Amino acid sequence: MNCYDLTSMTWKEVKDSLSTVQLAIIPIGAHEQHGPHMVESCDAVLAERMAKKLGQRMFPFVWVTPTINMGISPHHLNFPGTISLQPTTLIAILKDVISSLKHHGIHKFLLLNSHGGNQSTLNVASAMLTQELEVDIYYAKTTASAKKSFENLIKSPLFGHSCEREVSEALYLAPEIVRVDELEKGDIQEEGRWKQLRPGKAIQGFYYYEEMTQNGCIGDATKASRDIGREIVDEALENLTEELSKLLNLKVDVSY
Repeated sequence: MNCYDLTSMTWKEVKDSLSTVQLAIIPIGAHEQHGPHMVESCDAVLAERMAKKLGQRMFPFVWVTPTINMGISPHHLNFPGTISLQPTTLIAILKDVISSLKHHGIHKFLLLNSHGGNQSTLNVASAMLTQELEVDIYYAKTTASAKKSFENLIKSPLFGHSCEREVSEALYLAPEIVRVDELEKGDIQEEGRWKQLRPGKAIQGFYYYEEMTQNGCIGDATKASRDIGREIVDEALENLTEELSKLLNLKVDVSY
């Protein structure tokens, strides 16, 4: 066993692992549209695959918990199949998961998130639950730290959802969730208030995704490749391993 994955362990195996485990990784995704070329479970699948790879690098010091496979997706609701939680629901689920694992002796947690719409809620959850439950809660976006790879490999000025970045990650981590014969470039709307409310603007706010893109994706998925995905994932995993090792005061080989 080179990853303590709670979904595939017996209680006796879990009990034995407590001699070394210091932290639980909680993968968090979403169930939402990802354009015509990716399945709606995409974020949950990618969060789980990234968590297990990080769990392998951090073995035997971490657990990987079951994936929370729905998230905050109201902006995608007008695309059929999307399921969205309220922020309070996601925080309540996290509270129950963390409380349960604290009962078993774990006091440090990493919320490993693959859906941008969850980030603000995870910020609040980290602040609230760290104090309420008297534990340490950290959070991270799965590949957001792979800045060198983004700069060198991703050329679209607008990317981040079912684009060449995310589709490349999926081709590397979970190729079965990609419809390779259906890859499309984002059908971006030239006008609209989405341009004034995007992250990074002076004033930000809520808008529905179809206000920005008619086919539900941005960037150019036709430029995605498994090699790009591998470079992004490897860089992100090195960064996550390095930072997590510092937080836990461990010496772990980040190069793997």
